[in-house]
Amino acid sequence: MDFSLSPTAKSYVQRLSAFMQEHVLPAEPEYCAQLQNLPDWRRWKQPPVMETLKAKARAAGLWNLFLPEREYGAGLTNVEYAPLAEITGRCSIAPEVFNCNAPDTGNMEVLVKYGSAAQKDRWLTPLLAGEIRSAFCMTEPGVASSDATNMQATALIEGDHVVLNGLKWWSSGVGHPHCRLLIFMGITDRSASKYQRHSMVLVPLNTPGVKIERMVPVFSSYDSPFGHGEVNFTNVRVPLDHIIAGPGRGFEIAQGRLGPGRVHHCMRTLGAAERALELLCRRSLHRVAFGKPLAELGANADVIANARIMLEQARLLTLKAAWMLDEVGAKGARSEISQIKVAVPNIALEIIDQAIQMHGGAGVSDDVPLAEMFATIRTLRIADGPDEVHRALIAKLELKKYKPKSAASA
Repeated sequence: MDFSLSPTAKSYVQRLSAFMQEHVLPAEPEYCAQLQNLPDWRRWKQPPVMETLKAKARAAGLWNLFLPEREYGAGLTNVEYAPLAEITGRCSIAPEVFNCNAPDTGNMEVLVKYGSAAQKDRWLTPLLAGEIRSAFCMTEPGVASSDATNMQATALIEGDHVVLNGLKWWSSGVGHPHCRLLIFMGITDRSASKYQRHSMVLVPLNTPGVKIERMVPVFSSYDSPFGHGEVNFTNVRVPLDHIIAGPGRGFEIAQGRLGPGRVHHCMRTLGAAERALELLCRRSLHRVAFGKPLAELGANADVIANARIMLEQARLLTLKAAWMLDEVGAKGARSEISQIKVAVPNIALEIIDQAIQMHGGAGVSDDVPLAEMFATIRTLRIADGPDEVHRALIAKLELKKYKPKSAASA
């Protein structure tokens, strides 16, 4: 395995790190001050400082770094993009600054790989420019969405239109004032084989029949201006050419979308964990209790050492998954992708929890970013497949190595 970076990738790392230190991290308090976390999502606004930061990032050439296609992005491999994702993970507002924020990243990847020329022109172009945002409507409240074959929403073809019906939730990003596009996944043909029944459909947010029922809070926060919505689709009619890549290809598209996205999530999570460890160490050195710095009390030295060990292990495993994605594709890296999806959030949560403990009451306040980090990353243990589903896949693939060939093929 080779995790070395090209000169181009090294340049991006240096420039991105400098931009984060000079512009993004200092703007974090201003962003929070401009943002009012109000329950009524209709009143949410984009903090003006974000648009200022985005303009600076684009002018600096730090834009759409996640896309490996040079026509659209930086042209970096997954291994080369990984350290950039980790850098942006140190601050929750950073991914949007560089137009590398989910779910827009996944939606743009879908359009790049599967979209028609007309679909790219209408939707990919403004997404690449950071002029609009989007949401992904797959999860449903009425079924166990850890098994996507449970999906009940429909995308039925009627003449030259496709008609959508169903209730979706955890449609992340739908509350953003710039959200204009939804990608909806639903059943088109129940008689088809299990993984060829579903289609993905492009739906303008203002289409008649689309209704945001409510925004769903995460740990009592509405995560404005981004938000996670419950969205009702009632006889929503869009032209047939809004289906991505044709009917019945929904699961194929979903699998193509998830591999790189999970690496991105994990590397950003490692960035958050690194920042948590930094805050933990600084606090332990400067805070004094019972006549000693906290670093010298109890088992705090062990806490710090174990955090460093776990971070290095998690980073190497994630880089291995990224390397395998580059070398053999998502199918060949299935076990490694599931491994990082389980390991990285759990390790990060342990480190962030220790950092919160080291900060005492400040750790659960908004004075430091630890509480927000914890809520976001705890949610990641459910998003894109819960731990249990990923462990089941890892075990299945591991056991397959030792089964007789006839049984394994069966």
